[in-house]
Amino acid sequence: MNHSSISSDLASSLATRTFKKQDALPVDSRLLWKIERGIVRTSTWNREGISTTLGFWGPGDVVGKPLSQTDPYEIECLEPVTATALPIQLWAHELDAIILSVRQTENLLTIISNDTVSSRLLELLAWLSYKFGREVEAGKLIMVKLTHQIIAESIRATRVTVTRVLGMLEQEGKIIRRSDHQLILPHHYSTLRENNYERKLRLTSTLEKSENYEYIS
Repeated sequence: MNHSSISSDLASSLATRTFKKQDALPVDSRLLWKIERGIVRTSTWNREGISTTLGFWGPGDVVGKPLSQTDPYEIECLEPVTATALPIQLWAHELDAIILSVRQTENLLTIISNDTVSSRLLELLAWLSYKFGREVEAGKLIMVKLTHQIIAESIRATRVTVTRVLGMLEQEGKIIRRSDHQLILPHHYSTLRENNYERKLRLTSTLEKSENYEYIS
């Protein structure tokens, strides 16, 4: 959907909507989306068409063009998604979620600053297990299914390298690959990083409904 059609249909689109896997949420400079169900990826690409992942977002997260200076900017559904459109008038109600969005973006930037592909990949999987993981006997099951290409675009690597390094991490016991290709991060590796991510993502007390901000219930 192009920007002109978004602008003309903006009034009618301000509602909770459902999207299919691989759909793109409409992008508009006056509109944010709150994810109610499902997982989306935000991304951009350069003149050569090389894509870069900006973030992964799930229920409770707020995404949209107003939170990014990148152009082009896309919000892709990695699975069926339900999302609520938020016009400017409602942004103040979602201040905590907006600030959390910025902090999660910073987390991913920290991950891709690691020197080696293996460390970037393991850190990304740890972050995904923290954000989208479910406890199972062997560790944290990562509930979002990503192609090797999307992983590569998230850690500045090639798809071939990601495939090779995943195999290496599996042989080393740092990840477990199930028969359905979903990944489990063993307890030892997921627990090591959880406190660190929790600290980074926690809102400071000065931003938690303090007297400096007006919240409307």
